Amino acid sequence: MSPRPERTPHAHPGTTPAPENARGPGRRAVLGAALGAGVLGAGVLGATGSGGASAAQPNPAGRPADARRGAAETKAAFLGTFGAGIVSCTYDTATGALTQTGGFTEVTDPTFLALGPSGDVLYAIDGAGPEGAVRAFGVGEDGALTPLGSARSTGGAGVTHLSVHPGGGHLLSANYEAGSVAVHPLGDDGAPGERTALVQHEGSGPDPRQEGPHAHQIVTDPEGAWVFAVDLGTDRVYTYKLDTGSGALEPVSEAASEPGAGPRHLVFHPTEPYAYVANELNSTVTAYAYDAATGKLTPGESWPTLPDGEDPGDRNYPAEVVVSADGKYLYLSNRGHESVAWFAVEDGGATLAIAGTVPCGGSWPRHISLSPSGGVLFSGNEKGNNVGVFTVDKESGEPTASGDPFATASTGCVLPT
Repeated sequence: MSPRPERTPHAHPGTTPAPENARGPGRRAVLGAALGAGVLGAGVLGATGSGGASAAQPNPAGRPADARRGAAETKAAFLGTFGAGIVSCTYDTATGALTQTGGFTEVTDPTFLALGPSGDVLYAIDGAGPEGAVRAFGVGEDGALTPLGSARSTGGAGVTHLSVHPGGGHLLSANYEAGSVAVHPLGDDGAPGERTALVQHEGSGPDPRQEGPHAHQIVTDPEGAWVFAVDLGTDRVYTYKLDTGSGALEPVSEAASEPGAGPRHLVFHPTEPYAYVANELNSTVTAYAYDAATGKLTPGESWPTLPDGEDPGDRNYPAEVVVSADGKYLYLSNRGHESVAWFAVEDGGATLAIAGTVPCGGSWPRHISLSPSGGVLFSGNEKGNNVGVFTVDKESGEPTASGDPFATASTGCVLPT
């Protein structure tokens, strides 16, 4: 079925929350286990509880500063967590070594984060209450975070993803449990206003976790022309047009995956007319041809996310997918196999060839990200309560572990700047 547009500011989808999204132990149980084991230590508990930045903490991920070559450049990175708020860090741009500098704990499960176009406003999901919310923070020196405006309801339960429209005027969010997507306008200071759009998806799939719609991601194409919502529950990727004047989302088209695939996250090739979708429920990745003139996606070939003969364990659930800035390699996280896979992108973007996998450095790699330079890859390991850190060979695409993983809370997102 086609999605139903709805723009009543405070309408609620009215759907029954779905089971936990293949997260294993509950969020609080995971954090409690981390506290009991002492793995948070100064890494998270040293962050100020009221949101200010604290003194820098020791860095278990990398070598001491005097052991690294010269005066390495450092940049900011932010970790979104289950139960421990937002963790502010710096990272070494050559080795990826992370050092905590502060954080903001007064936000519930900010498991996905995004930066505004100017880089001085950070956006986070806030899972408190029967409806999700989005929040904004001004980014200060050493990653200090200052709340901007108020938390704004996304209109549905289980908010799981957000992104900023390239024009900088709107914040987009996806409600997993409710199966809906929302739009908020952004003020001159970057703070979100009252919701201007809410679109409820409809449908289901053959897997037990597909009893209803589960919107898992909302992103914009590289040119900023179209908005795409990836729905695990309906086996669909929806294309929308954002009216930047009214803030409305207009349905344009739908692309259906293989039944039961469970599409989770999508990434566009930086230069070629293709997008790639990680399918959580059948452990594949699919290339979609992309028509930039119409916003239409057409599914093509799919590939397993593990090399032939590798044991996925009880079951493997792909999570995040990213592409290198030069478009030569694609990276994907495997929960269950506990690995990061990398693929060579071939045939002008139409084909993927798996090159190998590396251990993620922990357990349940919910999120992976590349530094802007492409030289460092991070793996946010939800059940491992750590971040795996890797350097990337730009010729072969291979990621190599760089020091020990960074011990922190149960991590849902790693956002390097």
